[in-house]
Amino acid sequence: MKNVLEAKNITKTYGVKGSMTMVLHAIDLQIKEGEFIGIMGPSGAGKTTLLNILSTIDQPTSGEVIIDGDKIGEMNEDQLSTFRRNKLGFIFQDYNLLDTLTLKENIVLPLALFHTNTNEIEKRVSEIADKFGMKDILNQYPYQVSGGQKQRAAASRAIISKPSIIMADEPTGALDSKSATDLLQSLSNLNDEDQATIMMVTHDAYAASYCKRILFLKDGAIFTELVKGNTSRKAFFQKILNVLSVLGGGNDDIV
Repeated sequence: MKNVLEAKNITKTYGVKGSMTMVLHAIDLQIKEGEFIGIMGPSGAGKTTLLNILSTIDQPTSGEVIIDGDKIGEMNEDQLSTFRRNKLGFIFQDYNLLDTLTLKENIVLPLALFHTNTNEIEKRVSEIADKFGMKDILNQYPYQVSGGQKQRAAASRAIISKPSIIMADEPTGALDSKSATDLLQSLSNLNDEDQATIMMVTHDAYAASYCKRILFLKDGAIFTELVKGNTSRKAFFQKILNVLSVLGGGNDDIV
């Protein structure tokens, strides 16, 4: 399978000469098409910084990010904006839905920006609503539904344009346990059935147990990785907890 995302020797430094802090140290990673990968680590490990760089929101101090064969560092702001719209899907902890639009209108917003024809929009909405169990609430507004339903709408919006990779930043952080499980199972099904490529930053071992591979960061570098393989989700969850205990980071670390 091809690499959807490749990061080569990524470093990130903040500050000015004489007072520099290195947040990321020579990160190398590859994400292949159809992977569901998690990024974990204790507070201050560099998870959010890495996500911001890989999602083109921030730039590395040195190194290279390649997504779908395109070198991100060679793009200007207009090109980056178009690239994000075409290639990346985002799921945030705080949903980022527009309260003046129905859930359906929020979901189809990326397609409306592409001027996609109505029949194609309706087809994709129907398919996604089935996957995320949303058919009965599409015409409701965000303030009329639960947090879990809002996050499923946000996830639906992230995938409706069929991006090359979906980037999820603590997607279950604001959800109760049932809503979190529903969302994680939907993402897992999407990965299994549609071969969607997903990268999820999370502090939560339970959420991470739905991934197929996890990279653990410590002090801005990759400490180790776990591959689920044929392991049960319950056994994988325990392995994740074991690594986190070695790292010194638990489920209360959210940075």
